Amino acid sequence: MPSTSPDRPVELADRFGRTLRDLRVSVTDRCNFRCRYCMPREVFGPDFAFLPRFEILHFGEIRQLILVMRRFGLRKVRLTGGEPLLRKEMPRLVWMLREVEGIELAMTTNGALLPQMAAPLAEAGLDRVTVSLDSLDAEVFARMNDTRVPVERVLAGIDAALAAGLAPVKVNAVVRRGINDQGVVDLARRFKGTGVTVRFIEFMDVGTANGWRMDEVVPGREILARIDAELPLEPVPPGYPGEVASRYRYRDGEGEIGVITSVTEPFCRGCTRARLSAEGSLYTCLFAAEGVDLKTPLREGASDDELAEIIAQAWTRRDDRYSEIRSEETRGRPRVEMSYIGG
Repeated sequence: MPSTSPDRPVELADRFGRTLRDLRVSVTDRCNFRCRYCMPREVFGPDFAFLPRFEILHFGEIRQLILVMRRFGLRKVRLTGGEPLLRKEMPRLVWMLREVEGIELAMTTNGALLPQMAAPLAEAGLDRVTVSLDSLDAEVFARMNDTRVPVERVLAGIDAALAAGLAPVKVNAVVRRGINDQGVVDLARRFKGTGVTVRFIEFMDVGTANGWRMDEVVPGREILARIDAELPLEPVPPGYPGEVASRYRYRDGEGEIGVITSVTEPFCRGCTRARLSAEGSLYTCLFAAEGVDLKTPLREGASDDELAEIIAQAWTRRDDRYSEIRSEETRGRPRVEMSYIGG
Protein backbone atom coordinates (compact mmCIF):
# COMPACT_ATOMS: atom_id res chain seq x y z
CA MET A 1 0.00 0.00 0.00
CA PRO A 2 1.38 3.47 -0.83
CA SER A 3 2.54 5.71 2.02
CA THR A 4 -0.38 7.78 3.24
CA SER A 5 -1.02 10.73 5.55
CA PRO A 6 -3.97 13.02 6.37
CA ASP A 7 -2.25 15.77 4.36
CA ARG A 8 -1.86 13.51 1.31
CA PRO A 9 -4.68 10.98 1.54
CA VAL A 10 -4.79 8.00 -0.79
CA GLU A 11 -8.40 7.31 -1.75
CA LEU A 12 -9.62 3.75 -1.34
CA ALA A 13 -12.04 2.46 -3.97
CA ASP A 14 -14.11 -0.66 -3.49
CA ARG A 15 -15.12 -3.04 -6.29
CA PHE A 16 -17.76 -0.58 -7.50
CA GLY A 17 -15.46 2.43 -7.35
CA ARG A 18 -16.97 3.80 -4.11
CA THR A 19 -14.58 5.70 -1.86
CA LEU A 20 -14.40 5.86 1.93
CA ARG A 21 -15.79 9.23 3.05
CA ASP A 22 -18.07 8.64 6.03
CA LEU A 23 -17.71 6.69 9.27
CA ARG A 24 -20.41 5.88 11.80
CA VAL A 25 -18.97 5.10 15.21
CA SER A 26 -21.13 3.18 17.67
CA VAL A 27 -19.92 4.13 21.14
CA THR A 28 -22.29 1.78 23.00
CA ASP A 29 -24.68 -1.06 22.24
CA ARG A 30 -27.07 0.07 25.00
CA CYS A 31 -30.13 2.27 24.67
CA ASN A 32 -32.80 3.75 26.96
CA PHE A 33 -35.49 3.27 24.26
CA ARG A 34 -36.79 -0.01 22.85
CA CYS A 35 -37.84 1.07 19.38
CA ARG A 36 -39.79 -1.66 17.63
CA TYR A 37 -37.77 -1.30 14.42
CA CYS A 38 -34.40 -1.48 16.19
CA MET A 39 -34.34 -2.98 19.70
CA PRO A 40 -37.69 -4.69 20.40
CA ARG A 41 -38.10 -5.40 24.10
CA GLU A 42 -38.91 -9.08 23.63
CA VAL A 43 -35.38 -9.52 22.26
CA PHE A 44 -33.50 -6.81 24.15
CA GLY A 45 -35.10 -7.46 27.54
CA PRO A 46 -33.73 -7.49 31.11
CA ASP A 47 -31.77 -10.68 30.47
CA PHE A 48 -30.11 -9.56 27.24
CA ALA A 49 -26.31 -9.76 27.44
CA PHE A 50 -24.92 -6.40 26.39
CA LEU A 51 -21.21 -5.93 25.82
CA PRO A 52 -19.09 -5.76 28.99
CA ARG A 53 -17.22 -2.50 29.43
CA PHE A 54 -13.76 -3.94 28.73
CA GLU A 55 -14.93 -5.11 25.28
CA ILE A 56 -15.91 -1.60 24.20
CA LEU A 57 -13.37 0.62 22.49
CA HIS A 58 -11.77 3.27 24.69
CA PHE A 59 -11.95 6.88 23.54
CA GLY A 60 -8.25 6.85 22.64
CA GLU A 61 -8.74 3.74 20.51
CA ILE A 62 -11.63 5.36 18.64
CA ARG A 63 -9.50 8.43 17.98
CA GLN A 64 -6.57 6.34 16.76
CA LEU A 65 -8.71 4.43 14.25
CA ILE A 66 -10.23 7.65 12.95
CA LEU A 67 -6.76 9.13 12.49
CA VAL A 68 -5.76 6.05 10.50
CA MET A 69 -8.86 6.33 8.30
CA ARG A 70 -8.09 9.99 7.65
CA ARG A 71 -5.24 8.69 5.53
CA PHE A 72 -7.84 7.49 3.05
CA GLY A 73 -9.79 10.74 2.82
CA LEU A 74 -12.34 10.21 5.61
CA ARG A 75 -14.32 13.45 6.01
CA LYS A 76 -17.34 12.80 8.21
CA VAL A 77 -17.68 11.02 11.53
CA ARG A 78 -21.06 10.41 13.14
CA LEU A 79 -21.28 9.20 16.75
CA THR A 80 -24.11 6.73 17.26
CA GLY A 81 -25.15 3.79 19.43
CA GLY A 82 -27.33 2.34 20.78
CA GLU A 83 -27.88 5.70 22.36
CA PRO A 84 -24.53 7.54 22.37
CA LEU A 85 -25.41 9.84 25.26
CA LEU A 86 -25.58 6.84 27.60
CA ARG A 87 -21.79 6.62 27.26
CA LYS A 88 -20.16 8.58 30.05
CA GLU A 89 -18.08 11.66 29.27
CA MET A 90 -19.22 12.01 25.67
CA PRO A 91 -18.14 15.69 25.55
CA ARG A 92 -14.59 14.48 26.25
CA LEU A 93 -14.70 12.15 23.24
CA VAL A 94 -16.04 14.99 21.10
CA TRP A 95 -13.19 17.21 22.29
CA MET A 96 -10.64 14.49 21.46
CA LEU A 97 -12.06 14.00 17.97
CA ARG A 98 -12.37 17.73 17.36
CA GLU A 99 -8.59 17.84 17.24
CA VAL A 100 -8.58 15.57 14.15
CA GLU A 101 -8.17 17.97 11.25
CA GLY A 102 -10.61 17.96 8.37
CA ILE A 103 -13.38 16.00 10.07
CA GLU A 104 -17.04 17.04 10.24
CA LEU A 105 -18.32 15.67 13.54
CA ALA A 106 -22.01 14.84 14.09
CA MET A 107 -24.16 12.73 16.38
CA THR A 108 -27.43 10.82 16.10
CA THR A 109 -29.42 10.54 19.33
CA ASN A 110 -32.94 9.80 20.52
CA GLY A 111 -32.87 13.22 22.17
CA ALA A 112 -33.93 12.19 25.67
CA LEU A 113 -30.69 13.42 27.25
CA LEU A 114 -30.13 16.39 24.95
CA PRO A 115 -31.78 19.00 27.20
CA GLN A 116 -28.80 18.81 29.56
CA MET A 117 -26.15 17.62 27.09
CA ALA A 118 -26.57 19.88 24.05
CA ALA A 119 -24.58 22.81 25.46
CA PRO A 120 -21.60 20.71 26.71
CA LEU A 121 -21.45 18.87 23.38
CA ALA A 122 -21.44 22.14 21.45
CA GLU A 123 -18.75 23.58 23.71
CA ALA A 124 -16.63 20.46 23.13
CA GLY A 125 -16.85 21.00 19.37
CA LEU A 126 -19.70 18.88 18.02
CA ASP A 127 -20.81 20.33 14.70
CA ARG A 128 -24.40 19.13 14.45
CA VAL A 129 -26.95 16.68 15.71
CA THR A 130 -29.69 14.46 14.31
CA VAL A 131 -32.59 13.47 16.58
CA SER A 132 -34.79 10.42 16.07
CA LEU A 133 -38.47 11.34 16.40
CA ASP A 134 -41.12 9.11 14.82
CA SER A 135 -44.29 10.89 15.90
CA LEU A 136 -45.62 13.97 17.69
CA ASP A 137 -48.57 12.02 19.05
CA ALA A 138 -47.78 10.78 22.56
CA GLU A 139 -49.56 7.45 22.14
CA VAL A 140 -48.03 6.71 18.75
CA PHE A 141 -44.59 7.84 19.96
CA ALA A 142 -44.78 5.41 22.88
CA ARG A 143 -45.95 2.61 20.61
CA MET A 144 -43.11 3.14 18.16
CA ASN A 145 -40.37 3.60 20.74
CA ASP A 146 -41.65 1.54 23.68
CA THR A 147 -40.44 4.07 26.22
CA ARG A 148 -41.79 6.06 29.12
CA VAL A 149 -39.85 9.12 27.99
CA PRO A 150 -42.47 11.68 26.91
CA VAL A 151 -42.31 13.11 23.42
CA GLU A 152 -42.11 16.57 24.99
CA ARG A 153 -38.66 15.72 26.33
CA VAL A 154 -37.38 14.90 22.86
CA LEU A 155 -38.82 18.18 21.58
CA ALA A 156 -37.05 19.96 24.44
CA GLY A 157 -33.84 18.27 23.34
CA ILE A 158 -34.29 19.58 19.81
CA ASP A 159 -34.85 23.09 21.18
CA ALA A 160 -31.71 22.74 23.31
CA ALA A 161 -29.69 21.66 20.28
CA LEU A 162 -30.90 24.68 18.32
CA ALA A 163 -30.08 27.00 21.20
CA ALA A 164 -26.59 25.50 21.49
CA GLY A 165 -25.90 26.02 17.79
CA LEU A 166 -25.74 22.34 16.79
CA ALA A 167 -27.10 23.23 13.38
CA PRO A 168 -28.38 22.23 11.00
CA VAL A 169 -30.49 20.10 13.32
CA LYS A 170 -32.16 17.17 11.57
CA VAL A 171 -34.99 14.92 12.68
CA ASN A 172 -35.15 11.30 11.51
CA ALA A 173 -38.57 9.64 11.38
CA VAL A 174 -38.95 5.97 10.48
CA VAL A 175 -42.35 5.52 8.81
CA ARG A 176 -44.37 2.31 9.26
CA ARG A 177 -47.72 1.84 7.57
CA GLY A 178 -50.61 1.57 9.98
CA ILE A 179 -48.58 2.83 12.93
CA ASN A 180 -47.26 6.36 12.39
CA ASP A 181 -47.73 7.08 8.69
CA GLN A 182 -50.79 9.25 9.32
CA GLY A 183 -48.57 11.72 11.19
CA VAL A 184 -46.01 12.54 8.50
CA VAL A 185 -47.71 15.80 7.52
CA ASP A 186 -47.94 16.83 11.18
CA LEU A 187 -44.19 16.27 11.58
CA ALA A 188 -43.42 18.25 8.46
CA ARG A 189 -45.70 21.10 9.55
CA ARG A 190 -44.29 21.16 13.10
CA PHE A 191 -40.76 21.91 11.92
CA LYS A 192 -41.50 23.94 8.80
CA GLY A 193 -39.89 27.35 9.13
CA THR A 194 -37.84 26.40 12.21
CA GLY A 195 -34.55 25.54 10.47
CA VAL A 196 -35.00 21.86 11.37
CA THR A 197 -35.02 19.40 8.46
CA VAL A 198 -37.21 16.32 8.88
CA ARG A 199 -36.03 13.22 7.03
CA PHE A 200 -38.59 10.49 6.50
CA ILE A 201 -37.05 7.00 6.35
CA GLU A 202 -38.64 3.94 4.79
CA PHE A 203 -38.97 1.07 7.29
CA MET A 204 -35.95 -1.15 6.57
CA ASP A 205 -35.13 -4.80 7.19
CA VAL A 206 -32.07 -4.04 9.31
CA GLY A 207 -31.02 -6.93 11.54
CA THR A 208 -33.28 -9.89 12.19
CA ALA A 209 -35.33 -8.82 15.22
CA ASN A 210 -37.55 -5.98 14.01
CA GLY A 211 -40.30 -8.02 12.34
CA TRP A 212 -39.88 -6.25 8.98
CA ARG A 213 -42.59 -6.76 6.38
CA MET A 214 -42.77 -5.19 2.97
CA ASP A 215 -46.43 -4.29 3.40
CA GLU A 216 -45.45 -1.99 6.31
CA VAL A 217 -43.12 0.02 4.08
CA VAL A 218 -44.54 3.39 3.04
CA PRO A 219 -42.72 4.29 -0.20
CA GLY A 220 -40.96 7.62 -0.26
CA ARG A 221 -43.03 8.79 -3.22
CA GLU A 222 -46.21 8.26 -1.15
CA ILE A 223 -44.77 10.21 1.76
CA LEU A 224 -43.89 13.05 -0.58
CA ALA A 225 -47.34 13.05 -2.16
CA ARG A 226 -49.05 13.33 1.23
CA ILE A 227 -46.89 16.28 2.30
CA ASP A 228 -46.92 18.01 -1.08
CA ALA A 229 -50.73 17.95 -1.12
CA GLU A 230 -50.80 20.22 1.94
CA LEU A 231 -47.36 21.83 1.98
CA PRO A 232 -46.23 22.19 -1.66
CA LEU A 233 -42.71 20.96 -2.39
CA GLU A 234 -40.10 21.12 -5.13
CA PRO A 235 -36.93 19.03 -5.54
CA VAL A 236 -33.49 20.24 -4.46
CA PRO A 237 -30.20 18.98 -5.95
CA PRO A 238 -28.04 16.80 -3.65
CA GLY A 239 -25.78 18.71 -1.32
CA TYR A 240 -22.83 16.38 -1.95
CA PRO A 241 -22.03 13.12 -3.80
CA GLY A 242 -23.47 10.08 -2.04
CA GLU A 243 -26.10 11.98 -0.03
CA VAL A 244 -28.60 9.36 1.11
CA ALA A 245 -31.64 11.62 1.45
CA SER A 246 -33.49 12.99 -1.56
CA ARG A 247 -34.14 16.66 -0.74
CA TYR A 248 -37.26 18.76 -1.27
CA ARG A 249 -37.89 22.35 -0.24
CA TYR A 250 -41.14 24.08 0.53
CA ARG A 251 -42.20 26.29 -2.35
CA ASP A 252 -42.76 29.18 0.05
CA GLY A 253 -39.10 29.04 1.07
CA GLU A 254 -39.68 27.93 4.67
CA GLY A 255 -37.19 25.07 4.82
CA GLU A 256 -36.96 21.57 3.42
CA ILE A 257 -37.50 17.87 4.09
CA GLY A 258 -35.66 14.72 3.06
CA VAL A 259 -36.77 11.22 2.13
CA ILE A 260 -34.53 8.15 2.52
CA THR A 261 -35.70 5.37 0.21
CA SER A 262 -33.38 2.45 0.90
CA VAL A 263 -36.15 -0.05 0.10
CA THR A 264 -37.97 1.31 -2.95
CA GLU A 265 -35.17 3.36 -4.57
CA PRO A 266 -31.83 1.96 -3.32
CA PHE A 267 -28.73 4.14 -3.40
CA CYS A 268 -26.07 1.49 -2.77
CA ARG A 269 -23.94 2.59 -5.71
CA GLY A 270 -23.27 5.96 -4.11
CA CYS A 271 -22.60 4.63 -0.61
CA THR A 272 -19.36 5.91 0.94
CA ARG A 273 -20.03 4.74 4.52
CA ALA A 274 -18.23 2.41 6.86
CA ARG A 275 -19.35 1.55 10.38
CA LEU A 276 -17.28 0.92 13.49
CA SER A 277 -19.09 -1.14 16.12
CA ALA A 278 -18.76 -0.46 19.83
CA GLU A 279 -16.38 -3.41 20.27
CA GLY A 280 -14.17 -2.42 17.38
CA SER A 281 -15.33 -4.27 14.27
CA LEU A 282 -15.41 -2.52 10.92
CA TYR A 283 -18.57 -3.09 8.87
CA THR A 284 -18.87 -1.99 5.26
CA CYS A 285 -22.68 -2.20 5.04
CA LEU A 286 -25.66 -1.60 7.32
CA PHE A 287 -26.95 -5.01 6.26
CA ALA A 288 -23.68 -6.91 6.77
CA ALA A 289 -23.49 -10.24 8.56
CA GLU A 290 -20.02 -9.78 10.02
CA GLY A 291 -17.27 -7.22 10.33
CA VAL A 292 -13.48 -7.03 10.35
CA ASP A 293 -11.90 -7.10 13.81
CA LEU A 294 -9.79 -3.99 14.43
CA LYS A 295 -9.76 -4.12 18.22
CA THR A 296 -7.59 -7.23 18.55
CA PRO A 297 -4.70 -5.97 16.41
CA LEU A 298 -5.09 -2.52 17.98
CA ARG A 299 -4.75 -3.90 21.51
CA GLU A 300 -1.96 -6.26 20.48
CA GLY A 301 0.15 -3.27 19.47
CA ALA A 302 -0.36 -3.07 15.71
CA SER A 303 1.18 0.03 14.18
CA ASP A 304 -0.90 2.62 12.37
CA ASP A 305 0.51 1.34 9.09
CA GLU A 306 -0.59 -2.20 9.93
CA LEU A 307 -4.06 -1.00 10.89
CA ALA A 308 -4.25 1.00 7.68
CA GLU A 309 -3.45 -2.14 5.69
CA ILE A 310 -6.26 -4.09 7.39
CA ILE A 311 -8.74 -1.28 6.70
CA ALA A 312 -7.57 -0.92 3.11
CA GLN A 313 -8.01 -4.63 2.44
CA ALA A 314 -11.51 -4.60 3.96
CA TRP A 315 -12.64 -1.63 1.87
CA THR A 316 -11.05 -2.55 -1.46
CA ARG A 317 -12.72 -5.97 -1.47
CA ARG A 318 -16.09 -4.46 -0.55
CA ASP A 319 -18.92 -5.38 -2.92
CA ASP A 320 -21.94 -4.71 -0.67
CA ARG A 321 -25.18 -3.68 -2.35
CA TYR A 322 -27.85 -5.37 -0.24
CA SER A 323 -30.64 -2.90 -0.94
CA GLU A 324 -30.18 -3.28 -4.69
CA ILE A 325 -30.46 -7.08 -4.54
CA ARG A 326 -33.08 -7.31 -1.77
CA SER A 327 -35.38 -10.26 -2.57
CA GLU A 328 -36.81 -13.46 -1.16
CA GLU A 329 -33.30 -14.90 -1.45
CA THR A 330 -31.81 -12.27 0.85
CA ARG A 331 -34.61 -12.33 3.43
CA GLY A 332 -33.09 -15.20 5.42
CA ARG A 333 -29.54 -13.90 5.23
CA PRO A 334 -27.97 -13.21 8.65
CA ARG A 335 -27.55 -9.49 9.42
CA VAL A 336 -26.06 -7.60 12.31
CA GLU A 337 -28.57 -5.71 14.47
CA MET A 338 -28.79 -1.95 13.92
CA SER A 339 -28.24 -1.21 17.62
CA TYR A 340 -24.84 -2.86 17.30
CA ILE A 341 -23.42 -0.69 14.50
CA GLY A 342 -25.65 2.39 14.44
CA GLY A 343 -28.33 3.26 11.91
